[in-house]
Amino acid sequence: LAGRARPEAAGGRPGPGREDFRPRIVPYARDPSKPYKKVLRTRYIQTELGFHERLFVAVLTSKATLNTLAVAVNKTVAHHFPRLLYFTGLRSAKVPHGMVLVAHGDERPIWLMYETMHYIHQHFGSDYDWFYIMQDDTYAQAEQVKALVTHLSINQDVYLGRAEEFIGGDEQARYCHGGFGYLISRSLLLKLHPHLDSCRNEILSVRPDEWLGRCIIDFLGIACVSQLQGQHYHTYELAKNTEPEKEEEEEFQAALAVHPVSDMTLMYRLHKHFSRIQLDRAYQEIQDLQMQIRNLTSLTPAGEAGLTWPVGINAPFLPKSRFEVISWDYFTEQHLFSCPDGSPKCELSGASKADVSEIIESALEQLNSRYQPLLRFSKRQLLNGYRRFDPTRGMEYTLDLLLEAVTQKGHSHILAKRVSLVRPLSKVEIIPMPYVTEATRVQLVLPLTVQDLDFVANFLDMFAMNTLDTHDNALLTLLFIYHPYDAQRVSQVDVFAGVKAMVGELEKRYAEVKIPWISVKTEVPSQVKLMDIVSKKHPVDTLFFLASVWTEINMEFLNRCRMNTISNWQVFFPVHFQEFNPALVYRGEQTASSSTDFLRDGHFDRHSFAEACFYNSDYMTARTKLAADILDRDEVLESMEVFDVFLHYSGLHLFRAVEPGLVQKYALRSCNPRLSEELYHRCVLSNLEGLASRSHLAMALFEQEQANST
Repeated sequence: LAGRARPEAAGGRPGPGREDFRPRIVPYARDPSKPYKKVLRTRYIQTELGFHERLFVAVLTSKATLNTLAVAVNKTVAHHFPRLLYFTGLRSAKVPHGMVLVAHGDERPIWLMYETMHYIHQHFGSDYDWFYIMQDDTYAQAEQVKALVTHLSINQDVYLGRAEEFIGGDEQARYCHGGFGYLISRSLLLKLHPHLDSCRNEILSVRPDEWLGRCIIDFLGIACVSQLQGQHYHTYELAKNTEPEKEEEEEFQAALAVHPVSDMTLMYRLHKHFSRIQLDRAYQEIQDLQMQIRNLTSLTPAGEAGLTWPVGINAPFLPKSRFEVISWDYFTEQHLFSCPDGSPKCELSGASKADVSEIIESALEQLNSRYQPLLRFSKRQLLNGYRRFDPTRGMEYTLDLLLEAVTQKGHSHILAKRVSLVRPLSKVEIIPMPYVTEATRVQLVLPLTVQDLDFVANFLDMFAMNTLDTHDNALLTLLFIYHPYDAQRVSQVDVFAGVKAMVGELEKRYAEVKIPWISVKTEVPSQVKLMDIVSKKHPVDTLFFLASVWTEINMEFLNRCRMNTISNWQVFFPVHFQEFNPALVYRGEQTASSSTDFLRDGHFDRHSFAEACFYNSDYMTARTKLAADILDRDEVLESMEVFDVFLHYSGLHLFRAVEPGLVQKYALRSCNPRLSEELYHRCVLSNLEGLASRSHLAMALFEQEQANST
């Protein structure tokens, strides 16, 4: 598809008066005389379509201000910009935490500006539409700068900032003052780059901003402007000992950039002041929109009855059946009565406690703002608290508060008040994720005990059919777990001899395939201890899939394992689908095998953490932290799974999701009582919940009672 069709005039003829941005199909015709060449697709569709990011920000800093003002810039506005880099002339500068620093090795101001412009063009010139250059003693309103570039055309050569006259120069020729920041378009940067060397050799100046302005004027004939396309670049020059909180000038309130900022404290005070201004503007805009909604609601078919609360927020979710009703969680200031672990009561702590405290404080603030100065409320006690998450609008709260109301004359009265609050969902953001590919090799690890021997043949058959026959990029390693008694008799009777024979048959059938095995002797097959052995025998970039013998491997799941596991970022713990006991579900009837019954008679086993996808490097990093924590107490490992290692000893994302491609036939698992109480309990619970659904169990009990009665 071409991005733009040829302009056409009225009547269907081409003409300059009208632009029609209709796509047209460009036919592909390969020259038969030329050899065929495979088309290489780009990694991202954004690159292939030629899209650019909106804004790149460069902050010029120095040795004296790197650890002060530059840090203040990083803590105030850096996270509001899509990409921000710091540039300095230091050779070996120690980079403060959370900052990306480019050191040029020469502290001369003109040289720093030259190297910065050259670096920006070389590394980011083809990726961004706009380039904003500022100093670390400048406070810039990030949201205002981002809004400014959205209103400017990218097809023009733009040099926008606070226009200043050259000393003793032409009045028409102006440069952009570096202290207030300036904006350069991509087209201007591309045209300027070939002349940077000439500017460095021919133009003499003390100030880097004057040097750059003279370079742009002399070679491109473009002067700095303070307004363009109806957009103004407002700035404000701070006087000494300025109090930002007391500045009421309209010029200061509307400023995109403020300069000079003398110290870190002033930078933080400016950020607080302008953040408050933006917040007040947002609240005022919300009130205006709510008033417009109220005025227009009366004209709708539903009338004022269709007005929802809060105004402008989606109406609550309306359930269609009793299974869709969203339940409320009850809480007090000390306890929560709907706990993550399933217990009926637990202490209110962490994020939940902060949430409750904040919502009570917000309720009091809203009450006081509505009734003051006639009444002033203070909290005595939270009588009842309810909350629920509504996916259509956000978190809803209902609070019963015991309040003390004080009048203007000082009279007080105790009363109970019910308030309702909503914490609405904010704007959806796209989180950048590292690139992954479906071509990564997956290393399957299958631990086997004596109790698993009856299921190995089916596992190997499915592995051969879905990976070896399809030439999927997957390998298999078997882990034979010998009981000490069986290990002593292995020379006479090897309990895994049959499995080894099956592996030999597979290797004969697939000559290029090798299936290694590792033998381990232990009474307690700790998942962490087993992975320690496997991890040492594979490269650090290995992608492991820790499987169980009941798993039926297929290409669909392996691809999701590859895509959901990201090195140094995310690990994947799928929730497999466990089929119910056919003897209870079908009770002698023939098992249904149609495709419509897929994932019907079973459940997703959320008690099992046996399957996992992770990179060896991530496991080794987390395992090292675990070793430092437990020292030589290896018995602790018997109560842990790989999931616990990543949960407590890594900062990675734990991606836990149901996996429809991971289906397991019913089998009664053998629960090892030597494991920790929690692991043993989860294993027993998994067996019990995997028997059948409540309706199937009820029917089986009913039939049994009927049989006993007769």
